[in-house]
Amino acid sequence: MFTVRGRVVVLAVLGSALLAGCGPGDTEAPAVTTGSAIASSQSSAPPAPRTSVPEPVPVVVLDPGHNGGNAAAPGEVNRKVPAGRGRTKACNTTGTATDAGFAEHAFNFDVANRVSDILTAQGVRVIFTREDNTGVGPCVDERARIGNDSGADAVVSIHADGATTPGARGFHIAHSAPALNEAQGAPAQELARELRADLLAADFPLSTYIGEGGLSPRDDLAGMNLSTRPSVLLECGNMRNPAEAAMMSTPDGRQRYADAIAAGIASYLDL
Repeated sequence: MFTVRGRVVVLAVLGSALLAGCGPGDTEAPAVTTGSAIASSQSSAPPAPRTSVPEPVPVVVLDPGHNGGNAAAPGEVNRKVPAGRGRTKACNTTGTATDAGFAEHAFNFDVANRVSDILTAQGVRVIFTREDNTGVGPCVDERARIGNDSGADAVVSIHADGATTPGARGFHIAHSAPALNEAQGAPAQELARELRADLLAADFPLSTYIGEGGLSPRDDLAGMNLSTRPSVLLECGNMRNPAEAAMMSTPDGRQRYADAIAAGIASYLDL
């Protein structure tokens, strides 16, 4: 538009000059100021629109451990599936429960949904490995595949433990070790450290019975071994410990866990 509009101005001025030069007694045509005419024409035109590339949306996969229907389907959950490092293991398990009967699978699913609400409000795309708490599975290898296929920036498997060791309490975070790919190395370890920092900041104690400093390198967890994304498994606490069981059994307690987990993920993503 700018060029076309400029040409129109030039032709108009030249035309006027030629007509003036044809008149009687004229010996010299007036000067043509084409540069200023074009500049004036261009300055009055609207600026070209600017285009911007939107920021990529971070993707997080939340894996609520176990499922509500697992206990009723032993044939399916005991079926052997790939577990990484040349091993196989059961498709899934039923999980544990508090002494009062509050099931781990229910705790995991509720906390994951609370974490999802927080992260979604921050612009994160959240994907679940299971959409309800009444089904069977999916198997551990399928859960890993969901994370891999999504291209997730982080995968967090949410669990609670059932240790019977007297006095056992506290959280720990497992990651695959030795690492089988780049994502299982520094990125997964950084994710574990960020989660640990925010759980500690929320006054959740480190595990007294497994791992070191709240971190637990493992080579037997299929979901971690098969992952090609930064992936960790969080045991929020011990459901057989009376104090931790009481907290896990209340909505306020589960919200406390969710707030800390979401904060750790957000820190890892630099949100």
